[in-house]
Amino acid sequence: MSHIYIYSPSSAVRDKAAFRRGLARLKALGHEVEVDEAALASQQRFAGDDATRLAAIHRAAASGADVALISRGGYGLTRLLPQVKYKALAKAVEKGTQFVGLSDFTALQAALLAQAGAVTWAGPALGEDFGAEAPDDIMEACFDDLTGGHGEGSGWRLPAADIESIAGTRGLALTGGQKGIRKVDDAVLWGGNLSVLVGLLGTPYFPNVAGGVLFLEDVNEHPYRVERMLTQLLHAGVLAKQKAVLLGQFTNYKLVPHDKGFKLATVVAWLRSQLKVPVLTGLPFGHVPTKVLLPVGARVTLAVDGRDAFIVWGHRHGGDAHHGHDHGHDHAHHHSH
Repeated sequence: MSHIYIYSPSSAVRDKAAFRRGLARLKALGHEVEVDEAALASQQRFAGDDATRLAAIHRAAASGADVALISRGGYGLTRLLPQVKYKALAKAVEKGTQFVGLSDFTALQAALLAQAGAVTWAGPALGEDFGAEAPDDIMEACFDDLTGGHGEGSGWRLPAADIESIAGTRGLALTGGQKGIRKVDDAVLWGGNLSVLVGLLGTPYFPNVAGGVLFLEDVNEHPYRVERMLTQLLHAGVLAKQKAVLLGQFTNYKLVPHDKGFKLATVVAWLRSQLKVPVLTGLPFGHVPTKVLLPVGARVTLAVDGRDAFIVWGHRHGGDAHHGHDHGHDHAHHHSH
């Protein structure tokens, strides 16, 4: 059983029913749930004014909870970044509080990594995930891994086209002895929502990660907008400095007749033509029910064995790192069917 602290650092909670369902679900899973006093606050589109949301973040850090989980994303964190007490949050992380969220939460995750080197988790939000009519099994299994302290990795099945594209790249080295396994060891995993991350470029809150593994996802963004943002990261020199770029789920957009065949696959192919580092797709993360949890700022091993990709962070909580392979692959296996 974990102590979970629910707070709202971004947009106001509009779906109160999902919020209540999420609380009930976490309790049913055996967790002790504490709700921040301003979790349902509302001012304009925000969960309370800036001071209210800032105080909520700092209360989450002071809560001593095992997990600080956002109620929802939306927008609102970027404007708070200069006022966040990064040392206090980093100390909370050191003492065992795992900060979990996605979407707008990417801003706080990136800033915490840039300012204090603290590791947080890209993962579910209360309303959209635990408050779903039927919460996703894989998401819950991954969250259970985190709260149980035995999550050590994740995996997924790559599209066949990805394998062909890796051959001429650098970053994922072929390891000797194990035939055909490509991997990169000891690389910092970072990233999150593409729009939010691009909005931090050129600021003190953008992590200066070289030799890392960058993962990206987005929602409600047409492929041409996704390409424009990727282009910005490319021209800023960010992408070429990574060992690998992982693309999660890009969802909820509509193609139009005058795209004339321009689609997400076009963007991926174009990106590959511009980069010497491998671009892998299909990562089960994003604004989708089936999402794994990813440690932002942690050192990981990324391995590709045939069409199976693994991210292993191993001994964050001790235990046998090999378990991470099997366990992660288990989640991935379910995901790919």
